[in-house]
Amino acid sequence: MQSAQSPAVIDGIFRALSDPTRRSVLERLSAKPASVSDLAADHPMALPSFVAHLKVLEGAGLVRSKKAGRIRTYELAPEQLHLAEDWLGRQRTMWERRLDRLDAYLLKLKKERSQ
Repeated sequence: MQSAQSPAVIDGIFRALSDPTRRSVLERLSAKPASVSDLAADHPMALPSFVAHLKVLEGAGLVRSKKAGRIRTYELAPEQLHLAEDWLGRQRTMWERRLDRLDAYLLKLKKERSQ
């Protein structure tokens, strides 16, 4: 089993988020759980193609499903989104530090040249 912070897990999350159909499904599920047919109604594609998108989202841990009788319902699983958010936050912090150091260096060069 892979740890939640492993590169493969983060890669899977971002791969799932890379598609506009899947992002649309996540936005819809952020309001409330929905059945496959309700989710598919918003997307002009064959049902098997749409279900493939749901499988990618479920495989990445971004949604979970449950079946009651013949109806499969999906709901958002926000825990994995937090992993992506944490990764992005670490990247932002790293780049802000690098840009701050660059800014300080350039200001130092400018000051040295003006003397």
